[in-house]
Amino acid sequence: MDWTTLLFSFKGRINRGKYWLAALIYMAVWTTFIAVSLVWLGGLNIDNLLSFAGAALLIWLIGLILFIAGAWSGFAVGVKRLHDRNKSGWWILLFWFGPSILGSWPTAAPDIGGGFIFALAAVALGIWAFVELGCLRGTPGPNQYGPDPLGNPALAPRV
Repeated sequence: MDWTTLLFSFKGRINRGKYWLAALIYMAVWTTFIAVSLVWLGGLNIDNLLSFAGAALLIWLIGLILFIAGAWSGFAVGVKRLHDRNKSGWWILLFWFGPSILGSWPTAAPDIGGGFIFALAAVALGIWAFVELGCLRGTPGPNQYGPDPLGNPALAPRV
């Protein structure tokens, strides 16, 4: 599996190792982007920040592009990881958006009450997503989404 397929394709399966490799790539890209941006803008000095308005706009644009590419890639990697667990890729919507919706529910509807319950449900859903995507082994052998990424490659028949 090449890098483009690993990071941007929604088809197939990936194991936990490739999932965590993608997470490491995301962290390295964002850490590098933030460090380069701070050095380019002169650190955290507000006087320098305001004098580089054009540079700040370019950094904002690059950050937006990185965010969109990272979100697409994160969805793709998560879907392939769910496929390895023999689950539909649609579960990624629950795992990505469920905790934020549940966590913001008390702010959006304070009259309903139960803020602690919604926050607790958001934490539980986040833990479930972490365990499901990052900790549990995929289904052994082939499933409806493709061959086992940890399985032995099929041997070519002898002629």
